[in-house]
Amino acid sequence: MDCMTILAQAVRNASPEAADQAIVPIDLFWRQITSLGLLEALTFISFGVVCLFYGWRVFKVLVVINFGLLGLVLGMTIAEKISGLNYQLTGGLIGMGVLAVLSVPLMRWAVCLLGAAAGGILTSGIWYACGLTETYIWAGALIGIITGGMLGFIVFKAAVILFSSLWGSGLTVVGALALLYLYDKTADPVEALVFNLKWFLPTVLTVPTLIGVILQHKFVKSAKDWDL
Repeated sequence: MDCMTILAQAVRNASPEAADQAIVPIDLFWRQITSLGLLEALTFISFGVVCLFYGWRVFKVLVVINFGLLGLVLGMTIAEKISGLNYQLTGGLIGMGVLAVLSVPLMRWAVCLLGAAAGGILTSGIWYACGLTETYIWAGALIGIITGGMLGFIVFKAAVILFSSLWGSGLTVVGALALLYLYDKTADPVEALVFNLKWFLPTVLTVPTLIGVILQHKFVKSAKDWDL
């Protein structure tokens, strides 16, 4: 069954009954957002804005950070399965160091993977916002993964701009929502938007991403010294 067949089937199944098959962990995302304090929220916004405007300048740092965090999670998971909780931290630190170091000589491949991940997040967000069956959300993500991955090989700068803009947008949105939640007058309305309107989170993530893509493209064109 190809992606187009799955898409057609998902559209037919997009109904109130299909909403009961929800698999996107919105409640988990919301708990992470509301757990942030004022300083953390401001830090997220500040760093996110920098990534939105100048991600193309600091993309190597972003790549190392991303793969370091991925290595941390993988290392802790593997260590937990092998030896329990005793060496979980050690395994995480080893995994973080290994992937962070490997991402430097394999920078182009790392950017391709991050571009693929960014594309998958955006298209799966569109799938979710359209109210399509969440069981097949992987089909929507697959389209973005293929497109984002190909960008890294065909137009390297486009992949850099895409993943850094999404990274900056995510940080900015998380920080902004956390700030809104800190005030009693806006906490309930914001929570209602997140849980009741499927298009809300994908929209507030996609719009800043598009703004970042446009701005970074303009900046890159005027920077003759920019290169891998």
